[in-house]
Amino acid sequence: MPTPPVQTVAWAPSGALRIVDQRRLPAELVMRDLASLEDVAEAIRTLAVRGAPAIGVAAAMGLAAAAAAELERGALADAARARLFIEAGAATLRGTRPTAVNLMWSLDRMLAALQQASGAPAALVAAMREEAERIRADDVAMCEALGRHGRTLLKDGMRVLTHCNAGALATAGMGTALAPLYVAKAEGLDIEVFADETRPLLQGARLTAWELSQAGIPVTLVTDGMAGSLMAAGKVDMVIVGADRIAANGDAANKIGTYSLAVLAKHHKIPFIVIAPSSTVDRAIPTGEMIPIEERAAEEITQVAGTRVAAEGARVFNPAFDVTPAALISHIVTEDGVLCAPYHFDRATLPLPPA
Repeated sequence: MPTPPVQTVAWAPSGALRIVDQRRLPAELVMRDLASLEDVAEAIRTLAVRGAPAIGVAAAMGLAAAAAAELERGALADAARARLFIEAGAATLRGTRPTAVNLMWSLDRMLAALQQASGAPAALVAAMREEAERIRADDVAMCEALGRHGRTLLKDGMRVLTHCNAGALATAGMGTALAPLYVAKAEGLDIEVFADETRPLLQGARLTAWELSQAGIPVTLVTDGMAGSLMAAGKVDMVIVGADRIAANGDAANKIGTYSLAVLAKHHKIPFIVIAPSSTVDRAIPTGEMIPIEERAAEEITQVAGTRVAAEGARVFNPAFDVTPAALISHIVTEDGVLCAPYHFDRATLPLPPA
């Protein structure tokens, strides 16, 4: 499998959580070591680490790192206190981002591991580290599987449009939506990518364009409003995006602006592909209408790099995500394979045979 251009979440030699501070890209590549629960929560909340799988992995590793730091400074005097700290820490991290279900999934795994663990505080902290490492390793393996399955949909010479960032920067491995592109490049396929800038935080301009350039994959940056013109001109063969939560019927929440792309792709008869791990599927939510949508600060729209660009007094509506109905999604790719509509994640869904 190809090596991702950057390792977004990792263990620091000290045992802390090490992340790429994505707020600093593309101007500079800055690594941060986080050992306290407050620092981990702040990093997730402020998008220093972002992308649904990366958030989940970072939360698990950060919870383990924070528990280890508390143990080292003597704050976990007994097993009861250690359990209380870990449970309270999980609750704090759970409240940082409401839409990405991977965050909840990984913290549920950590708490399940805590329930199974026994012994002194040191043994409980060790159990947290072991489970967090399993979550990280599972994410890396998941990315590789998504890359293999998604690659079956690509052909040499294709031009792919993507939105936001669902690559190595959004996971512990080589990404979700971008993983097939890395596999295709490793196999010698010529794939060109159009990356939406992704307003208002410019994840496409700052992150996807940087990441693909680092990997040597041809990428052309376009504004969000140019996608329709590209499609009308016959310059897009496929749209590939990630997801932060998928309902049981296949409705998918992703970065704001994704729904518009799906409508445009349907009109122009262009395949619209969602690539995400099975941990992104929330089987408890029947349809996308029930997916909670995070609303973020007005300053993300009224300001650019700290400079106000909007008229004073204008009201702001700033949802971070929108929901694409399953009827607009050509395929959903998980680590289990390539799935086709109708999607029924409330029961077993068989993957298509390899192309």
